[in-house]
Amino acid sequence: MNISLAGRHLELTDAIKAHMNTSIETLNKYSMDIISVSVVASAQTKKGKEHSVVEFVINLAHKNSIIIKQNDGDLYAAIDMAIERAKKAMRRIHDKESNHHKVGLNEEKAQTVDVKETEEASEDEIVPVRLDLYKPREVEDVLSDLKDSDKTFEIFLDHQDKTRVLYKRNDGKFGLY
Repeated sequence: MNISLAGRHLELTDAIKAHMNTSIETLNKYSMDIISVSVVASAQTKKGKEHSVVEFVINLAHKNSIIIKQNDGDLYAAIDMAIERAKKAMRRIHDKESNHHKVGLNEEKAQTVDVKETEEASEDEIVPVRLDLYKPREVEDVLSDLKDSDKTFEIFLDHQDKTRVLYKRNDGKFGLY
């Protein structure tokens, strides 16, 4: 990895260079082929206020370059914020590569499925099952339960295995269906 550090209207001290180099070395954790990193630090004065501008240009092999420009009153803070943005951009590129594997034609052929076998396997047999949860009940028992509750109807099985509905009518009486 080639690293070039430059200063415009600003002299880069050894401490600033060391901070930039250690910050750039943290980008290696994404295991991407970084060809070069170019850093330009400059001091600008706007409206009587002086602020620092840091521009990172990160060239990656077989990918687009990452260009980040960060302004701040403090040069060290501008470097740190720019590095965090660079890490975020590299993390996005790394995640795209690792999560989106391309499936080749040979892998697709290996996963071919015989249509007749899947058709035969998918034929379902319906087996009626009697649930123990719905035991046959007497109409009188359901009527007393309905009177005690706030429900407007109750569905149950009677002793002839018929599904019955007991409901409250508008006139206060009960209906059975």
